[in-house]
Amino acid sequence: MDVDHPEDDQRWDRTKRGETDTERLDRNWNSLLQELRVVQTGVQLLTGFLLTLPFQQRFDVLSDEMRAVYLATVGFSVGATVLLIAPVGIHRLLFRRHRLRVLVSAAHRCAYAGLALLGLALTGVTVIIFVAVADTTAGLIAGACALTLFTCFWWLLPLSLRTHGR
Repeated sequence: MDVDHPEDDQRWDRTKRGETDTERLDRNWNSLLQELRVVQTGVQLLTGFLLTLPFQQRFDVLSDEMRAVYLATVGFSVGATVLLIAPVGIHRLLFRRHRLRVLVSAAHRCAYAGLALLGLALTGVTVIIFVAVADTTAGLIAGACALTLFTCFWWLLPLSLRTHGR
């Protein structure tokens, strides 16, 4: 299903599932909420963990470069938190306004962007931890591996499955 052009998906849902547009949007909204429940707690814990790091004794051992990585990672994590929780705020403001199509589309986009930022935040955390425990080379290698895994399993695999068989 292409969220920007869902016509093919809508026709399929109507003929194969017997769903009305409203029933399909309700199902899409519920599916999206389930997905967001999976990541919201994790991203909130990650952000909370990152926000406490500067107050730990060993934070002083980070080089200026690693502090920059840390600040970027905090930015990614806070951004991911905002985007992955945004559908709740959008829902509240659109509640009883009969704007389900807009809600599902906006929440879908927030989830995509939030997952991208979460992947970057987790990559940054991986770099920071490996540098602190091992060394810079290990941190860069671990970060590259983490970024590769996120790219492959969160973007490339789903995109290939999405277009496979068309």
